[in-house]
Amino acid sequence: MKIQIKNKKTGKIIKEFEGSDLSGADLSGADLSEADLLGADLSEANLSGANLSGANLLGANLLGANLFEANLFEANLSRADLLGANLFEANLSRANLSGADLLGADLSGADLSGADLFEADLSGANLFEADLSGANLFKADLSEANLSEADLSEADLSGANLFEADLSGANLLVANLSRANLSEADLSGADLSGADLSEANLSGANLSGANLLGANLFEANLSRANLSGANLSEANLSRANLSRANLSRADLSGADLFEANLSGANLLVTNLFKADLSEASLFEADLSGANLFEANLSRADLSEVKIRINQKEQLIQSLHIQIEDD
Repeated sequence: MKIQIKNKKTGKIIKEFEGSDLSGADLSGADLSEADLLGADLSEANLSGANLSGANLLGANLLGANLFEANLFEANLSRADLLGANLFEANLSRANLSGADLLGADLSGADLSGADLFEADLSGANLFEADLSGANLFKADLSEANLSEADLSEADLSGANLFEADLSGANLLVANLSRANLSEADLSGADLSGADLSEANLSGANLSGANLLGANLFEANLSRANLSGANLSEANLSRANLSRANLSRADLSGADLFEANLSGANLLVTNLFKADLSEASLFEADLSGANLFEANLSRADLSEVKIRINQKEQLIQSLHIQIEDD
């Protein structure tokens, strides 16, 4: 029995193989551009260095396949099974991977810029230093994935599951992470400036040293998060949950913390210059050494708050109250 690989547009035969399927086939370096491989069984196949640009691999079985440095530019891999596949440094730019199974796949150094990964399963995948700029990862599963040093600038990660994902040092500039699950994720040293994290779950996340300049964290859950040394200048944290969060030495200058929950938070030596903390809850918060100059604490709950003696004048000014001499 012969397997024929045809051009998806012209129907012209590109290659012929003996056998009932292509599982385990050696197609390394093959030119399969524009090939019609709809639903093909390419499990454990060697496609390293192959040219599959524009190929139709809809629903294909690529379980454990070797696609090292393969060219899959604009290929259709929608609903394909790529579980455990080797896609190290592969070109998947503008590829359609919606609904694809990439569980445990190696995508380190891969180019996924502009790719469609809507609802794709990337749990446990290795995306170290991968380029996902402008990619669509709406509702994708990236739980426990390695995204350290990855480029996710301008990517859409809204509603994505990033539970316990490693995003340390990642570029998330202007990324959309609204309503994403980032609980227990490692975002230390990540660049999230201008990112949309509204209503995101960041409980227990590590954001130490992260850049969140001008980020939108409206109603985000940051309870128990580590934000020590983070840059949150001009960030929108209104109505955010920061209870028991570590904000020591963080920069919150000009930040909007209206009605934020900072109960039990660590604000030791934190910069709150011109921050809006009106109607915020600071119950049992530690503000020792914090810069409260020109901060707005009107109608804030400061019961059992901890401050230093030399901060009293700043605190009185921030409360917008006047103390008259008898």
